[in-house]
Amino acid sequence: VEDSVSNGALCQCGAVRDDHASAALGDYFSTAIVNHWESVQHSSEQPTDAFGEVQFAGASKRHSHFLRLSWSTEPSLVYNILTTIWGLPTPNLVVSVVGGNSRTQIKTWVREILRQGLVKASQSTGAWILTTGLRERLGQCVGQAVRDHAAAASSVSLNKVVALGIAPWGVVEKREQLVNPQGSFPARYYVQNISQESCYLDNNYQAFLLVDDGSVGRKGGEIGFRARLEEYISHQRTGIWGSGSIDIPVVCMLISGGTDMLKRMDLSLKNSIPWLVLAGSGGLADFLSDVLENLSPAPAVQSSGEGDSEAGPSVDLKDRVAERFKKHFPSEAKTEKLVEWAFSIYQNRGLITVYHGEQESPNDFDTVLLKTLVGASKQRASVDASPYSDELKLAVTWNRVDIAKSELFNGDIQWKYKDLEDSMTDALINDKPQFVRLFTENGLNIMQYLTYGRLETLYRSVPDGTVLYQLLQHCLEERLGNMASAQPSSEQQSSSSKVAVSKVLKLLMGDVCQPFYYKALSLELTSFNRTAMKRASTILRGYSVYQQQRCPHPWASLFLWAVLQNRSEMALFFWEMAGEAVLSALGGCKILRELSKREDETETKLSMKELAQKFENLAHDIFSSCYRSDENRSFSLLIRKSPVWGHSTCLQMGVSADARLFFSNDGVQSLLSEIWWGDMKRNTEIWKLLLTFFCPILCYTNLITFRNRNDQLEEEEKMLMEDELDQDTDSLYGTTVCSYSDIKHEVDSKGHRSGAIKGVPQRPPQSPFIVSRWRQFWFAPVTSFLGNVLMYFLFLFLFAYVLLVDFKPPPPSGPTGTECVLYFWVFTIVCEEIRQTLFLGTTWTQSFRLYIQDVWNKCDLTAISLFIVGLICRMFHRSHEFGRDVLCLDYMVFTIRLIHIFAIHKQLGPKLIIVGKMMKDVFFFLFFLGVWVLAYGVANQALIYTYDPNPNRIFLRVFYMPYLHIFGYGSSIEEEMDVGRELNCTDNVTLIESGEEPCRNQDSNWLVVILLVVYLLVTNILLINLVIAMFSYTFSEVQEHSDTYWKFQRYNLIVEYHSRPSLAPPFIILSHIKVFIKRVIRKVPSVKIHHFVLDLEPKAANRLSTWETIQKEDFLTARNKIQKSSDSERLKRMSAKIDDVLKRLTESKEFEHRLQAQMEHYSTVLNWVVDILAQGSTFKPPRPPPALRDSLPSSSRSTGFQP
Repeated sequence: VEDSVSNGALCQCGAVRDDHASAALGDYFSTAIVNHWESVQHSSEQPTDAFGEVQFAGASKRHSHFLRLSWSTEPSLVYNILTTIWGLPTPNLVVSVVGGNSRTQIKTWVREILRQGLVKASQSTGAWILTTGLRERLGQCVGQAVRDHAAAASSVSLNKVVALGIAPWGVVEKREQLVNPQGSFPARYYVQNISQESCYLDNNYQAFLLVDDGSVGRKGGEIGFRARLEEYISHQRTGIWGSGSIDIPVVCMLISGGTDMLKRMDLSLKNSIPWLVLAGSGGLADFLSDVLENLSPAPAVQSSGEGDSEAGPSVDLKDRVAERFKKHFPSEAKTEKLVEWAFSIYQNRGLITVYHGEQESPNDFDTVLLKTLVGASKQRASVDASPYSDELKLAVTWNRVDIAKSELFNGDIQWKYKDLEDSMTDALINDKPQFVRLFTENGLNIMQYLTYGRLETLYRSVPDGTVLYQLLQHCLEERLGNMASAQPSSEQQSSSSKVAVSKVLKLLMGDVCQPFYYKALSLELTSFNRTAMKRASTILRGYSVYQQQRCPHPWASLFLWAVLQNRSEMALFFWEMAGEAVLSALGGCKILRELSKREDETETKLSMKELAQKFENLAHDIFSSCYRSDENRSFSLLIRKSPVWGHSTCLQMGVSADARLFFSNDGVQSLLSEIWWGDMKRNTEIWKLLLTFFCPILCYTNLITFRNRNDQLEEEEKMLMEDELDQDTDSLYGTTVCSYSDIKHEVDSKGHRSGAIKGVPQRPPQSPFIVSRWRQFWFAPVTSFLGNVLMYFLFLFLFAYVLLVDFKPPPPSGPTGTECVLYFWVFTIVCEEIRQTLFLGTTWTQSFRLYIQDVWNKCDLTAISLFIVGLICRMFHRSHEFGRDVLCLDYMVFTIRLIHIFAIHKQLGPKLIIVGKMMKDVFFFLFFLGVWVLAYGVANQALIYTYDPNPNRIFLRVFYMPYLHIFGYGSSIEEEMDVGRELNCTDNVTLIESGEEPCRNQDSNWLVVILLVVYLLVTNILLINLVIAMFSYTFSEVQEHSDTYWKFQRYNLIVEYHSRPSLAPPFIILSHIKVFIKRVIRKVPSVKIHHFVLDLEPKAANRLSTWETIQKEDFLTARNKIQKSSDSERLKRMSAKIDDVLKRLTESKEFEHRLQAQMEHYSTVLNWVVDILAQGSTFKPPRPPPALRDSLPSSSRSTGFQP
């Protein structure tokens, strides 16, 4: 379509005539004459030839994405490219900046609004900024603001400012540098450094969408596509994978602008896109602010015609709009269509907000954006909707808790539960703990909120790629795989997350507690099998009923959910709200440490370990506070069974979580010492204990001091009398089971475990002094330990005697009586190991799994297995010697097992940890040493002996002799050089193959010496000193925390000997027979199995939990007070106060400026009134006007009434 201005040289599309294809130049329209070029009719689409990444040569090292696309491209496809392929974060807000008049410069205060207001608000809300992306006017100002923000912001800022340029392809300078049909990765884009503004791409933008409508050099070709993209984005959901509660808010910001923006603005307003007009920026923005603020709709005038009454005010308003339009744009010729667009914009004024940026602070620009969107949402909101719900959802989406506190939760609004429900879910899923805390403090009932259905929704929102997501998927696939009989429906798959969560927690927690959520799924407390899966599927078929069930422990469930996702601040808040602070902290520590073992990313692994250590510190500090407050209650707290945490206790959870710091607490050690010594005083000397052990009659003397049980009962009754003053007897916390007297008291009081735990302590029947004192001594764990150690030494002496002196040939010559005693002794040890295995768990598999986890149990299992093998082999003539060798090796294992007794000693106990860690260092050292031994040994053998096929000599010379060289043994250098000393050697290959000693090679002796020197240098100096340094580091590291290591190691030993019978092998067989009769035949339940578990009645458990909660709150209050009194917190508060004062001063100055402007306006109006009245003769004043002050201008003094 020829352009008449260019005399046919150019087309109306802006391109040169010769650039068009031949089809476009031919006359195929016959007599038809085309006067106007249209993109729809006169252009065709082709596959894009410009896409990829662009690198701005000489300007920035960062690459930006770009894409040339047609103006008719679907916005859904473009949005998917932006978020999925290019990886831009999903926006919480989209600000489309339009306008900019090419004839006027951008004002300074407008630049400040863009830099301090728009970009800062975009960073705090996670917004996208849409402009043309060109280095001209408005696009360049936004790019510079983004650049300044990127230079000042932290590199670890959560929300980066995303600037997106949408420009017409035909106006981009040097666009041919971007063309590459195969894609450019990257395309080098050269920008000329010119002072004036140009249409080059701005290097401060992250991505560019270059819209091609077929025109060249014509602006505005991208307007239609940009409006459609904004409309599409406004219908997408915010949050992670669209999990937010609202659509992505989109707001258009008008700065200056010409009349060509009226059509664009009218189109967006009809799509319900709100606009923010920056008054005072010039151009169209000033016209619209004038119309919207100063033009009020005229009231309807009653007339004779019905049609006139409706059209009259509309016509009058339209005329006034046209009048103001001519005032602001006097040079516009064709104004009819423009006035219609302006009037249509005025009719949608509810979606427009006028912002006087010159008079207001740019720091509050995010609040202005929020009010703009809220005002627009109120125009679209239904009658039943809360007028503040949209504002709350926007504040949650932007994570602006300060706005929510100051505007929404200041006490003026009465929030209902239904208004906070969706926002609470949004805050939980998108990790906004401050809002969760705010909602909880302002009327959200967590018991009503958290149902099993909503908890499953939270677990289904877990982001992909996390460890929790992978574990859930694995467990879900296993469950669906077990349902092979029928194809599972999508509803069942969606409801499977609770079963998967239960399996994940079971995997992480192990056997320390019972599985979670079994009661809700009506599953038995067994391992997951096909029957359990079918049962779960049956329950989940009633999905709607199951969804509505409320979680009995909502805060604990949310705490588990937050910990599994490694959300630090959220988990700490839920821990504060949940009960059982000590056990919850240890449970979180356990889960995080197990997750860190499965995490591959180093940074995430480190954050998990740090959060786990933080929870362990909290458990230690809070229990210290509890122990200082009440010793007996703190003991009950340690061994109390928790229904929330699968009937686990603090001690069990601490051991499973490897919480060494927690076990180093004085309160924990005090309980363990009390259990260890039983009814004996803890300061009893060892020599008194040994003397009484060998002379039991001394236990009836005063050599060892025992606790008086009657005095203890009197103290308990006194405490009970004090409690009865305020509460009933059911509130008693119970006493800790520490000794045999406690156990006997429980059994004798009611026949079962209820006396000291479930009710009032009652005096047990008095046993004879002889019986009670005997039991008090021999039933103490320390006595059992001492007996086992002494008998174990006797066992090792017997074993050594059999091997060295009394080991006879196979039957019928042997074995001897001494050897048979040894076999019986080992048999009693085997019986004890079987009893220990059955004691640990509820099922065979669980018991064996717990048994095999202990290192010393593995040592016992190895020793017993070797003994059985040696015993079988020594009974036969062929394998007699082999059996003896195995028994000799087994004696070493039994002797090494003796090291375990050192764990109870405060000085020797940490040395076991040191030895264990050094063994790991030895393996690394042996690896390096093996490399050098192999290298030197093979080379040395090959150089000295040209041919020697004997494998024994090869092994001896390749491995054994180089190893001896390290310690100075083996052949010396003189022997290596003297190759003629072998008298009985030969070079005959036949004799060598028959076993004769080969002669040494005389040609390579010099090289052998060099290799020996290098080998000794590396091994004796480098590697030996390396292992010494490793040992020194390990020793210093463990020795620094030796007390903590010993206290943690001591627990397992106390538990082991506390559960053991009083008699040691081989006499322990008598205890085993007694246990078998009581447990198997008489079906009497074990009492000792509950020594470390306290089962409280509900009222007593609630009282104990309340006391623990009070201690936790006191601890947190004291900690917060210490933090507030620190210098850093004082500086923060002082800085906040100074900022508030400066803000108020700025507001007062702005108010003063506005007041001064209004006063000047009023003064001008009054002067005008005076002048008008002075010109007329109707009114005669009785007296002259008052004289003006000297501060007024002199021209004003002459103004007055003429007499």
